[in-house]
Amino acid sequence: MARKPSTYDPFNAVAEPKRRQVLEAMGAIERSVNEIVAQLGWPQPMVSKHLGVLKQVGLVSERRVGRQRLYRVNAQRLKPIHDWVTPFERYWSERYDRLDDVLQSLQEKGK
Repeated sequence: MARKPSTYDPFNAVAEPKRRQVLEAMGAIERSVNEIVAQLGWPQPMVSKHLGVLKQVGLVSERRVGRQRLYRVNAQRLKPIHDWVTPFERYWSERYDRLDDVLQSLQEKGK
């Protein structure tokens, strides 16, 4: 059975590290392809390819102004990913808190 292309799913789209970098570079600001290219230092075709995938899954929106295309992150489409990751964030925060306690205890014993 043929596999469905992974680019149609926001989770799979952000699984690619370069696409996450594009989203981070965009932040909350509307940016042109050239601005993203300058910020990341990547070739324009590479940035356009990743923007195309992110646009296809709805993680970025595109607005045309004359010949220029401006892209903006669609934060609402990132919410399911955020909701899925949140329990893991709590888990790691608790683990780091426990590690801090152990390290502090070791320091006190060493004094």
